[in-house]
Amino acid sequence: MTDQQRPIKSVLFVCNQNAVRSPMAEALACRHSKRRMFVESAGLIAGALDPFSVAALQENGIDISGHKALTLQDVDLGAFDLVIALTPEARDRLEKAMKGTDTPLEYWATPDPSDSEGNRNQIMDSYRLVRDHLECRIADRFPY
Repeated sequence: MTDQQRPIKSVLFVCNQNAVRSPMAEALACRHSKRRMFVESAGLIAGALDPFSVAALQENGIDISGHKALTLQDVDLGAFDLVIALTPEARDRLEKAMKGTDTPLEYWATPDPSDSEGNRNQIMDSYRLVRDHLECRIADRFPY
């Protein structure tokens, strides 16, 4: 059975600060799976939750305003069926941290919408693109 065929009951999304991409992915995966799998997110360091991430998910009826950032030190990597890195830095750190484990690691290259510039609408468009990209990846990867 390949990693893609294994039933996934728990997944961890990891980005740099657990402030933008990974909390979005966590919330979208929770909603998509209808809580049939345990979903968590973490960052390499803890950052403050990005208000644009909150706004982008609120547009889809998801409230992440109470999200508390976790770091890799706060989670047990071995407790997950799958770990998904959303940034190159997270992928590199996880490859080292997970060496010798059976837990599969996937890398989903996800742009950082906080790098976007312009007026509020242009910035929000960047966050919406990341939200929609993650939602499609989650739906494709976890066919519930």
